[in-house]
Amino acid sequence: MPDLTTTYLGLHLKSPVVASASPLSKKLDRVRRLEDAGAGAVVMYSLFEEQITHESYELDHYLSRGTHSYAESLSYFPDLEHYNRGPEAYLEHLYKVKQAVDIPIIGSLNGISSGGWIRHAHNIEQAGADALELNIYYLPTDPELSSAELEDSYICLVRDVRAAIKIPIAVKLSPFFTALPYTARQLVEAGANSLVLFNRFYQPDFDLETLEVAPHLELSTSRDLHLPLHWIALLYGHVNADFALSSGVHIARDVLKAMMAGAKVAMMTSELLKAGIDRLPHLLRELHRWMEEHEYASIRQMQGSMSRRAVAEPAAFERANYMKTLNSFDPYLP
Repeated sequence: MPDLTTTYLGLHLKSPVVASASPLSKKLDRVRRLEDAGAGAVVMYSLFEEQITHESYELDHYLSRGTHSYAESLSYFPDLEHYNRGPEAYLEHLYKVKQAVDIPIIGSLNGISSGGWIRHAHNIEQAGADALELNIYYLPTDPELSSAELEDSYICLVRDVRAAIKIPIAVKLSPFFTALPYTARQLVEAGANSLVLFNRFYQPDFDLETLEVAPHLELSTSRDLHLPLHWIALLYGHVNADFALSSGVHIARDVLKAMMAGAKVAMMTSELLKAGIDRLPHLLRELHRWMEEHEYASIRQMQGSMSRRAVAEPAAFERANYMKTLNSFDPYLP
């Protein structure tokens, strides 16, 4: 039978499918079910910076300047008292989860500034997390803030957290960078062991009747796979980090594509929320079936097999692919 094991963040995983940060990890029995269903690891739901700074002036600062909502938020500027557990309850829950299962458990912090993050990163490590995912995103609205200044703040955050903890660090990024390969390499040099591509942002809509900003939640589809797949294939072999593909993982073929691009794991949430945790064993059986039919002995055998590492000029390759894609419309024109 094909071997589905992989390594990620120096951890041995029984499968390449990881349950990403979501409400699924808020209940202990759900995490147990994810383990039984075959998940290689579970990323805990995020502890938000706004929760850490909830009673300080920083909360007002970030909410008044930001015009977005974070990946796991279910409303625009959510009521943080009711949305998630506070920092202490988060740590207690993380400890109980870690004691209850054998698969790796990855803590998650979501925000942008160092602030209390250093202490909470250390506390997450002490609670037993096998690794920490830093979900960092800040939408710049100040025209005086340069891209270099913003990216430097990301790098400083990773460097500060790296100095405070010993467990591996994954950095979950948005795709909105002028030079993503350069930023990726800088983050790795600052101490990131993995890059998670990409975060999804549930941007709010306008309610024309009430003239208010309204929450707008859309789960991903397999079409969302293309962007992270593209960038992992480009970065694999050029940036010394493990890659995790996030967004658009719904079927076995999505996982296979992620592995061939160069990812160590494929992160899944939307499919599990829509179809339930019981969807996971079926997906893993589909993986086994495809690998047997195509004579792959292991997941590791295919990792990076369709990356761009063999291309001397990946930018030129992408331009050629761009032109080829545009020209593909020509036969359909009258």
